[in-house]
Amino acid sequence: MRQIIQDLKSGETILEEVPTPRVGAGKVLIKTHRSLVSLGTEKMLVNFGQANLLEKARQQPEKVKQVIDKMKTDGIKPTFEAVFRKLDTPLPLGYSQAGEVIAVGKGVTEFQIGDRVISNGNHAEIVSVPKNLVAKIPVGVTYDEAAFTVVGAIGLQGIRLIEPTFGENVVVLGLGLIGLISAQLLKANGCDVIGLDLDQEKVERARSYGITAINSGQQDAVKFVKKKNGDIGADAVLITASTKSNAVIKQAANMSRKRGRIVLVGVVGLDIDRSDFYEKELSFQVSCSYGPGRYDEEYEQKGKDYPLPYVRWTEKRNFQAVLRAMAEGQLDVESLITERVPLEDYEEIYGDMDGMDSIASILEYPLKTEDSQEYTEGAEKNNRTIKVGDISFEGGTGTMAVIGAGNFTQAMIMPSLKDAGATVKYIVSSGGLSSTTLAKKYDVPNSSTDLEAVLIDDEVDGVLVTTRHNLHAGMTVQALKAGKQVFVEKPLALKEEELDEIIEAVEETANTVTVGFNRRFSSHAEKMKELVGQQPGPMNVIATMNAGHIPADVWVHDPEVGGGRIIGEACHYVDLITYLTGSRVTEVSMQAMGTNPKENTDNASIHLKYENGSLGVINYFANGNKSYSKERVEVYHQERNLIMDNFRKLYGYGFDDSFFSLSNKVLSTKQDKGHKNQFNLLTKRWKEGGEPLIPFDEIVNTTRATFAAIESLKQGKWIQMINR
Repeated sequence: MRQIIQDLKSGETILEEVPTPRVGAGKVLIKTHRSLVSLGTEKMLVNFGQANLLEKARQQPEKVKQVIDKMKTDGIKPTFEAVFRKLDTPLPLGYSQAGEVIAVGKGVTEFQIGDRVISNGNHAEIVSVPKNLVAKIPVGVTYDEAAFTVVGAIGLQGIRLIEPTFGENVVVLGLGLIGLISAQLLKANGCDVIGLDLDQEKVERARSYGITAINSGQQDAVKFVKKKNGDIGADAVLITASTKSNAVIKQAANMSRKRGRIVLVGVVGLDIDRSDFYEKELSFQVSCSYGPGRYDEEYEQKGKDYPLPYVRWTEKRNFQAVLRAMAEGQLDVESLITERVPLEDYEEIYGDMDGMDSIASILEYPLKTEDSQEYTEGAEKNNRTIKVGDISFEGGTGTMAVIGAGNFTQAMIMPSLKDAGATVKYIVSSGGLSSTTLAKKYDVPNSSTDLEAVLIDDEVDGVLVTTRHNLHAGMTVQALKAGKQVFVEKPLALKEEELDEIIEAVEETANTVTVGFNRRFSSHAEKMKELVGQQPGPMNVIATMNAGHIPADVWVHDPEVGGGRIIGEACHYVDLITYLTGSRVTEVSMQAMGTNPKENTDNASIHLKYENGSLGVINYFANGNKSYSKERVEVYHQERNLIMDNFRKLYGYGFDDSFFSLSNKVLSTKQDKGHKNQFNLLTKRWKEGGEPLIPFDEIVNTTRATFAAIESLKQGKWIQMINR
């Protein structure tokens, strides 16, 4: 299928061939009939993509600060690699789509195949959208009209924040697409609406809907509004304009009555004059997209609705309200359509967006019988794997498939596999765009959204699972039972029962599982292991992670998706200490900071007892300064010490030159967390055979130790480990 994307590095807008997305649980697969080009928003994105690096930096000063902070901690080269990697990631365009349902995911009951629906899907022939971002199109509303729904909901949410009452005077400042829709909805609500814009054609369009409208560049808008309202001023102002100027917010304040309300839907300069707001006691609010639920993972991705008696208007219910207004003739969007353009002619719209004076452009998708037949029920699977360009492929022992194309796969896994000379036949992602981008960049012949098809390919010997944490265990078991060797990024599992299923699958199939505990493969860790191994015996190891703060709403914290930072990240240090001590954990205790420590695992200390008498301490803290080293490991062993600082420097104390082989007792390298060595060894093992890189009993022990840490926090006591 085809999808419109913006290349942020080259500035090109591209119609890309990508695999058909898979329909996950709680999602709806939709064949697109129409999508609306939001000229304001999309022009901003296209212009950003076309800007040079300096101009991009000027447009996003807050990002520049983040880059500078990253340079201080990670160095110049890794920082610039991260910046250019971000620019290499294409941006899907579009967010207001209409089409028909061709498949429904598990747990979806309100939609059926053949339903006419709208969604916030991108400009793509097929989209997979969570059910709470999908709404049915009423009888009598065309696909052309329905394509306006999501954009209309943006205006409607701004109106809801204004809380207009019948007969109030409301100014709509900016008569672009959202402004014209908002003005009509306000009029239908019984408001006395005044529309303001600098474009006379848009002013005339507003007047055609029975709205009082003036060209604010030709007469004094503030005087006009006050005169029309008996010198009282506007009860409310809805700002739908897009400009960097601060003049708009000042104008809105000046035309408002005392204790008036101002709501911002558009994007304007916000250098507010305090006296404008102070003297009138004005209220000001910024509207967030389509309404309550937006950016809430629980609502959008997990499909958990807000109870209607307490949240009357969610984003989905706003969609439904806009569609109802169309069906009842209260909202006319048909007259807003400036042009209809076939998908393949998309450049007619995107070629020169600055020179366009359009209000609304509709993209039409192919609906011929021969085109639509391939999207019938179940048949969409035929399009879930595509050949990427003319890339040749020579299979062989150790051929791999990479499942997941997120940031870590882009940043570390694919570059490391390339350096290791690995043979990768597939990259798989849920949506298809990210896997296609990576496949092209690394000369991988196939991009896919079909894990099942990849697993039945006999040429694939091993699978690398790099998805979100909650998918690791299920995909690992699935790949093992398909006869594949498995490398899975940490954590291996989030629950004890998931771990048991993996153990059972390993025992049944005799296939190997390796977990991405890369730090044990660092040159610093290997040197530490070599040095303490000269005189075996119990040791004390303290590992400190200056992890940094992650906002509470990020998926990593979700126990069902990310597992939390101890299971999801601190497992690295359990494995590293296990590697250094050469032993397995027998008891675990964890304490956390705060008055309610059971809910705060961001700042915690884990204590580990080992079979050989060694002791480990993992300090996992999120409250440190970014300029301090992120990782530090200390070993105390038989009157000797090793201090590893941020995988850059290793200091030795009490070692003579014959042991340390460096006269100054310092091993210094560029940052080496072991990724490259790990994937070099993995590639070699899968090609030549041999045992997994990490003994499976150690992987199981490490995983159980993280579960025990959480249990210790809950029970407030040491937890005994059961090692088989």
